[in-house]
Amino acid sequence: MSELENLYKSVLKINTPSGVGTGFYLKEFDVILTNFHVVEGHRKVAIEFQDKQVISGSVLVINPFVDLAFVKPEKSLVNELPELILYRGNDLKTRDKVIILGYPLGLPFTVTEGIISNPRQQLNGQTVLQTDAAINPGNSGGPLINHKGEVIGITKSKFVNADNMGFAIPMDQVLPELEAFRVNPNVAFAVKCPSCNHSLHEKMDNCSNCGAKLDKTLFDEEPKTEMAIFVEDVFKKLNIDPVIASRGTDFWEFHQGSALIRYFVYRNSFLFATSPIVNLPKSNLGEVYKYVLSNPVAPFNLGISQTGVYISYRVHMSDIKTSKKETILKNLADLATKADELDNFLVDKYGCEWREESRK
Repeated sequence: MSELENLYKSVLKINTPSGVGTGFYLKEFDVILTNFHVVEGHRKVAIEFQDKQVISGSVLVINPFVDLAFVKPEKSLVNELPELILYRGNDLKTRDKVIILGYPLGLPFTVTEGIISNPRQQLNGQTVLQTDAAINPGNSGGPLINHKGEVIGITKSKFVNADNMGFAIPMDQVLPELEAFRVNPNVAFAVKCPSCNHSLHEKMDNCSNCGAKLDKTLFDEEPKTEMAIFVEDVFKKLNIDPVIASRGTDFWEFHQGSALIRYFVYRNSFLFATSPIVNLPKSNLGEVYKYVLSNPVAPFNLGISQTGVYISYRVHMSDIKTSKKETILKNLADLATKADELDNFLVDKYGCEWREESRK
């Protein structure tokens, strides 16, 4: 593995109930950098490593004017990540080669290449770094890297109706924020004043330092949906932090042992729980089909789709408000446990194969 490829490990996926973005860990500051718009409305986010391990992180600082956010990881898994080097020069030129690292559209880790189109482009009253490297939703918050492996910017946006026009926050705007954090590392959520850059910890109409008018909604958290509140009770039964399972609005994904479990709302009417537990074996298919068709896992459904075996459970959303609520909560938790049991059973007894999503 090249030195540059080793640095890729420090580029992480950021999952929130609102969507997916990218961030990267800076060991020097023990903080993850991303865009404000990636974590907007959330104080806790899920941080996913390239090996699919997930931990939670606390949003400590947001600077909406620069579109920057600092996230503090909760566990020490980040200690093993390689050190990313921040660019501190002033010699970036048009046509310099660059690499964008991240998770476009929530896909697995992706590398795209391009050049600097303009190192000091003016956009909406701000100076940004313009590149022709491919940027898609999900790349936001990821590092823009030069050929030396230095972070020269933080990917932030693209023009929707234009080709090859992406933008990044230059490091000369990020470094002062990092140095301020080093001197006074926040232990509580703070919003940066767009006028004086003072850290504000309480909701207020005007900055307590300079008097500038503030957008008070920046201090607000996105309200949880009714389904999110309900599903949190399932995670309590499983002893899992719902933050690390969130993959979007009313969509959760996590591993129970070796099995990948998904909870999601379908057509605003049904809550599904499902797990793609194993792939069918190359032989002995008759015995596997016989077992599956005997439906030995009621109240769940055991089925075959294409080349895989899955387990699922479906309830109408109206039922969670009835006397069936506790039974539904138990069944949702039990499906996760049953999926973890079944994948091992089907592999050992019938020679089924592990799925790529399985945590073996």
